[in-house]
Amino acid sequence: MATGKNIRTYFDGGWHEGDLAVIRAADHGAWLGTTVFDGARYVEGIAPDLDKHCARVNASARALMIMPTVDPKDMVGIIWEGLRLYPKDAALYIRPMYWALDGGDLGIVPKEGATGFAISLEEIPMPPPGFSTTLCRTRFRRPVLEDAVVNAKAGCLYPNNARMLKEALSKGFGNALVADALGNVAETATANVFAVKDGEVFTPIPNGTFLAGITRARHIENLRRAGIAVHETVMTFDDFRAADEVFLSGNLMKVTPVSAFEETHYQPGPMTERVRQLYWDWAHSRG
Repeated sequence: MATGKNIRTYFDGGWHEGDLAVIRAADHGAWLGTTVFDGARYVEGIAPDLDKHCARVNASARALMIMPTVDPKDMVGIIWEGLRLYPKDAALYIRPMYWALDGGDLGIVPKEGATGFAISLEEIPMPPPGFSTTLCRTRFRRPVLEDAVVNAKAGCLYPNNARMLKEALSKGFGNALVADALGNVAETATANVFAVKDGEVFTPIPNGTFLAGITRARHIENLRRAGIAVHETVMTFDDFRAADEVFLSGNLMKVTPVSAFEETHYQPGPMTERVRQLYWDWAHSRG
């Protein structure tokens, strides 16, 4: 997927052209990894659930002991100022972010109130029609709260995701289906995951090892409103091998059909397309 095109950065009270340098070498976030972000989408003139993404980046900051400095409502307004600098048909990825500037006790704990803030708007197209991915297992697993800040969308979590994805790519697959600490399915390396069986939808129940996404919640709500049964439950890898359809849910791509899980192959299915249509119908109805 193309990146790095037409970037604008909000920093220090205003919008700037380009990918502005905002973090210094001695910032706590640079050398100790105290960074959080969120990702929202602007497509076809709308930014679905932008308020929820802005609220979540503040919650993520608190989970990393970083004091958020921008009210979510104000953040939404700042983002819309930046979005209006682009044409209505642009497809953008919206990343509000915080990082700790200084250290407190022993230099390790972030100093209270010393917070950096920026927003990155980057033109990234939506996936082309017919795009799908494939999955395989990985030896890496999702951590638990006692091991990592899995209750935040934190930059320090992503090297583990990168290991999962790198292993999958080396095997010739597009993504990894990842286990939790007990060996049950949690999500993929980059997105939440759903399986369809006999006209009903199943997804791993949030158990504190992965971030249950905003778009995931939106799909569940849309499906249930349409009268389709959705089950949040403990799921095994065999559940995915027995599925009629599998699809991924993430904010960058919204809905990604899965065409294979290792030796198990799936045909593009009507439920996956229904989820996609329900999402965009809801998004456009909200403006």
